[in-house]
Amino acid sequence: MKNSAKISKELIAPCGMNCAVCSAYMAFKYNLKNKGVKMPYCTGCRLRDKQCAFLKKRCDLLLNKKVKYCYECKDFPCTKLQHIDERYRTLYRMSMIENLQYIKKKGIKEFLTSEEEKWKCPKCGGIICCHNGICFKCGLEKLKKKKKLYRWKDD
Repeated sequence: MKNSAKISKELIAPCGMNCAVCSAYMAFKYNLKNKGVKMPYCTGCRLRDKQCAFLKKRCDLLLNKKVKYCYECKDFPCTKLQHIDERYRTLYRMSMIENLQYIKKKGIKEFLTSEEEKWKCPKCGGIICCHNGICFKCGLEKLKKKKKLYRWKDD
């Protein structure tokens, strides 16, 4: 049986993004720069104390660390979160709003367990990237051949 990758709660951004499945975090984790793949790097929204790269600049509550997750806000889900959520639902097969609702209802521990299962690579037990459907642990050659790094299909 393959060892499954574990997802840390520190990799869940306030906006509900699971940084563990983000291409920028995975490029950092697997050091893709030194393996011939040009992608942006990120250590994770919380880990680099940016809270939420997309929303923090536009949200005083996040900027001033008044909330841990966006669902704690009276305006949840705000228009800004709805816009990025719509893009992620359409292009990347995930929803930040659904992630936050799950965390609110069942807790972070159960959410992490469900995410580990949802994004587990059937081949090696690593994590599949939400942006392109590739496991960066065992799919490096597939990633190198991919024309559009941020799409599940190249069409």
